[in-house]
Amino acid sequence: MKGLYCRAGVGDAETKFVIQETSLPEVLSSNLVRVQVKACGLSPLDLKLLADVGIQRDLIPVGREVAGVVQQVGKKVSFFQPEDEVVGRILFIHDETDPINVCVSVSRSPVQKPEKLSSVCVAGALRDGLCAYTALHTHARMAAGHTLLVTDGASSFGLMCIQLACYHGVKVLTTSHSPQKHTFLEQLRPSVGVQDPLVAKVIPVYDGSPDLLSVVLEETGGLGVDIVIDSGVRLQEEASEEAKLLPHKHDIISVLGVGGHWVTSHKDLQLDPPDCRLLHLKSASLTFLNPEVWTASSSQQGRYLHILKDIVDKMSTGVLRPQPEEAVPLYEATVAMETVQRQQKTKAVVQL
Repeated sequence: MKGLYCRAGVGDAETKFVIQETSLPEVLSSNLVRVQVKACGLSPLDLKLLADVGIQRDLIPVGREVAGVVQQVGKKVSFFQPEDEVVGRILFIHDETDPINVCVSVSRSPVQKPEKLSSVCVAGALRDGLCAYTALHTHARMAAGHTLLVTDGASSFGLMCIQLACYHGVKVLTTSHSPQKHTFLEQLRPSVGVQDPLVAKVIPVYDGSPDLLSVVLEETGGLGVDIVIDSGVRLQEEASEEAKLLPHKHDIISVLGVGGHWVTSHKDLQLDPPDCRLLHLKSASLTFLNPEVWTASSSQQGRYLHILKDIVDKMSTGVLRPQPEEAVPLYEATVAMETVQRQQKTKAVVQL
């Protein structure tokens, strides 16, 4: 059987992705589930994070969001039986894991996949759903009546945040990065219930669009928003044309209301003393969103599985409707992964 791996470059050498033959142990450990993979999601690989947690290998398995059919279960596994359809994220720490493969051994992470949900859809959207759930529920503690600002709401992650927030009665504001994305966001409607727009205000940030701060304060009566979730932050005034679409860190702090929560995806964020002073005056908080945090502690596995199941159930009922991803075959996986790794904010799905 074949698997997709990352061969990390040394120094300035370019990172390579390769497909090569691999094998799994014939004897399955008592707490593992062996799954025949039907679809696998590809997301950017954080090599620095792997080095920080002590994972250094010549070949690193790639593609950890999987959907497939159970082939074999260990002696201590009671939740699954052969032929069950499952979905889950594979842990980095397990030695018997080869994510994108015909078969994988999965530890502690799968949940049942509803029949009406396609393997390609759930594998491609699982990471974004998990990040949105973590940002809104775990970090921001959202509640009905809150006001939320999502930057770049037309992205796959932003769309998940918008839909999840609206389901829980949160008023949503978002930014758009192009006329096409602006139209898409204004036309968003729930799949069930009252067909009011999901987004209360779409704020364009392209072609000399109005100031973000003034629009948000006008929309919130000068109070600011309770939650901000970004997809990247601009740290300096001078930036490239692409970076100018991102909000400046000072603007994000300025739009926060008293006691607000800022959840950032910018792992290298740096705040100056005036920024910290403004956060202090507002008694606001800043949280970093790390998609891998749930796999860092085994004590969180029960909560983690509950989140995965809730995400899959909401996809099945239409509460969460991810943007469709065009699946690629295994022989195109290396090219697809190189594109994902280079652009960082994109993703891909491999269908087996």
